[in-house]
Amino acid sequence: MRAAQVRKLLVIEVAIVLVLSFGTSGLRSLLRLISALLDPTPLNDQSTTLHAQQVAVSWLDLGLQVLGAATLFSWGCLALYLLWPHHKLAMLEARDWGWGALLAAVIGIPGLAFYLGALYLGLSKEVVPTTLEHLWWEVPVLLLYSAANAFAEEIVVVFYFITRLRELRCGVWPAIILAALLRGSYHLYQGVSAGVGNVVMGLLFGWVFVRYGKVWPLVLAHFLIDAVAFVGYSAVAGTSVGAWLGI
Repeated sequence: MRAAQVRKLLVIEVAIVLVLSFGTSGLRSLLRLISALLDPTPLNDQSTTLHAQQVAVSWLDLGLQVLGAATLFSWGCLALYLLWPHHKLAMLEARDWGWGALLAAVIGIPGLAFYLGALYLGLSKEVVPTTLEHLWWEVPVLLLYSAANAFAEEIVVVFYFITRLRELRCGVWPAIILAALLRGSYHLYQGVSAGVGNVVMGLLFGWVFVRYGKVWPLVLAHFLIDAVAFVGYSAVAGTSVGAWLGI
C-alpha cells in the first residue's frame, strides 16, 4: 500500500475515533457553553453536576452508571486495539504510581486555586462532582468513574491522538497543542476557565508523554485527582480539589 493511501486511511481512522469519542463531546460541550453564556444568569451563578442519579430505582441506576463507565473504557480499548501491534502499551510499573502522585499534586493543587479564582471572576460554573444519594454503591461507582475517565482520556487523547498525529507527520509541539486543545474542548460546558485549565493540563501531560514515552503515570495522576474530587466531595460538602478539571 502506498504512503498516500496509508495516510488517507489514518486520517479517516482518527476522524472516526474522534466522532465516536471526545471530538463529539467537544462540540457538544462548546454548544452548552454558548447556551450558558447566552443565559442572563451569570456563569458563576449556574452549576453543573458531573455525576447525578439517572433513575429513581437504585439497582437500575447502578446499571446505568456502570454502563456509562464501561463506555469510557471501551473508547480507550478501541484506541489501544487500533494502535496494536506497532504501539503496545507498556506494563504498569510500581514507580509509575510515584510519578502519577507527583503529577496529581502539580495539577490538582494549583487547579483548586484556579477554579476558585475563575468562579469568583464569573468565568466558571459551580462544579458539583456528584449528587448521588449516598447509596451503598456510591463510592465504588465514583472510583470506577475515576478510573474510566482517566483511562479513556489519557489513552485516547494522549497516547492514541498524539501517536497518530506524529505518524501523519505532525510536529511534536503541534501534536501536543492539538491534543491539549481537544482536552480543553470537552470541558467547556463547565465554563471558559475549565477549557483553559484543561489545555494547560494537556500541554503538561502531552510533554511528559512525548518526553518519556509513558502514559501510565498520566492515567494514574488523572485517577488520583478524580478519586479525591469525587469521593472527597461525597464525604464533605464544598468545592473539591480538581473539580474544575471535570475529570
